[in-house]
Amino acid sequence: MTGATLQAIRYQRGSLEIIDQLLLPHETLYIPINSLALGHDAIKTMKVRGAPAIAIVAALTLAVVLVDPKTAPRLTTAQDAVAFVLESLEYLKTSRPTAVNLFDAAHKLAKGVQEAATKEGVSGADVVNKYLELSEKMLEDDVKDNMNIGKFGAEFILNVWRGGEDLRVITHCNTGSLATAGYGTALGIIRALSGQQKLTHAYCTETRPYNQGSRLTAYELVYENIPSTLITDSMASALLAQNGDKIAAIVVGADRVAANGDTANKIGTYQLAITARYHNVPFIVAAPSTSVDLNIASGKEIHIEVRPAVEVTTLRGPVVEVSSGSEVQFKKSADQQSVVSETIAVAARGIGVWNPSFDVTPAELISAVVTEKGVVLKQEGAKNFDMKAFLSSH
Repeated sequence: MTGATLQAIRYQRGSLEIIDQLLLPHETLYIPINSLALGHDAIKTMKVRGAPAIAIVAALTLAVVLVDPKTAPRLTTAQDAVAFVLESLEYLKTSRPTAVNLFDAAHKLAKGVQEAATKEGVSGADVVNKYLELSEKMLEDDVKDNMNIGKFGAEFILNVWRGGEDLRVITHCNTGSLATAGYGTALGIIRALSGQQKLTHAYCTETRPYNQGSRLTAYELVYENIPSTLITDSMASALLAQNGDKIAAIVVGADRVAANGDTANKIGTYQLAITARYHNVPFIVAAPSTSVDLNIASGKEIHIEVRPAVEVTTLRGPVVEVSSGSEVQFKKSADQQSVVSETIAVAARGIGVWNPSFDVTPAELISAVVTEKGVVLKQEGAKNFDMKAFLSSH
């Protein structure tokens, strides 16, 4: 492990590769994304996940397709290029319905190419170049925004922390380089604290049923040599009960934030907010402003994706071969080039399953929302945030 920030998305014009997160943490494999179908599948099957990363991968997927020699000859006129872009974006939007970033990015990209096409003498190639410019800037801006979120979030925690030098943070799901264009949101705050040598320890939840915490966040924390411990989702309250005086904050990401601050995030976030309130620990949401949906007044309007039952009733992972000592080793394929994985059942056959991918945490339970523009706080005595007022003033 290098201590350098993980690069989960590799892009240069005409080429896109992403880490297949379904193989983590046991194998680090970059897979090429060179068609709309592959981009859609990568998002839908969660080879890539995390609201910012989904938006970036969708945008860059189309960028790669647009410069493909098989596509370019069909886009001779501006109208042809715009029609292709709009149709492609609509298709990519169907991959995941909850994360607002994807829809926000698609809207901005569509608007940008439509405006470019209205200028006199514009060709299909000009429209394509405009799309490339916009999508590549999204990648660049997302990394900058995440670093600002880390900076503002770390400053806020240090300002409210009164527990001395032993400062610990809990996080849920994965909000790091694997969930964004780079650096991360909630995990970016942890990175910033660690970089300032202010963080003693980080705790990450396993995040059942997809285990993004144990597979992905733990992978990133180990990769960057940040002192950390994995806990199961059901251990968070016990951890706060025993170490509440050492936990400076619970920091989570967001897939969508309503105008009043209600926040949709990975399932299990809501219960963390409840236990944070009981134990008087700040509960902080870290999200770029693109995750804020001012078109919905509250979390009641957020559509929650329900995923397949098999994610709860089965687990997939490498076959373990225990050596004579205590170190765990994985079974390799006959050519020794890959790890042998299997799927096993962990639930009684025939049991019903409810598997919502997200829950909504009421703004009343959230202490602060950290964006790349700064920290959003409530007016004194208010239960909700005024996200519109904050964003319009910044």
